[in-house]
Amino acid sequence: MSPDAKYKPFYERQLDFLIQKDVEGLIVNNYTEDAELLSFTNHIVGRAALIEYFTGYIAQLGYIKLISTDKYTETDDSMFFEATMEVAGGIAEVYDVFVMQDGKIRRHFTGLRGFKPKETPLT
Repeated sequence: MSPDAKYKPFYERQLDFLIQKDVEGLIVNNYTEDAELLSFTNHIVGRAALIEYFTGYIAQLGYIKLISTDKYTETDDSMFFEATMEVAGGIAEVYDVFVMQDGKIRRHFTGLRGFKPKETPLT
């Protein structure tokens, strides 16, 4: 990540909200009122729906720990990154695109590049 990246502090705040499981703080501070989240399996619109979605998403993951930001790029109104995260079930390789409006996410495109489950010991 470039040290002069405009959205680097925003990206770090986004991660911190997720790590702290602060869904309401995440959505109110980082998403516009009419924000959209789009993946291959979801299209969620509006803060109330996003709060509901992220509450379930974080509960399903158990916890989130950033291992690495693998790729990062941005323009004047967007950022795109790939990251590797540890979650309760294993290691997730994710990608996200944030299209920004007035300093908040207007559209969030997200997906999973790969997942490696934690190995369970044989008994």
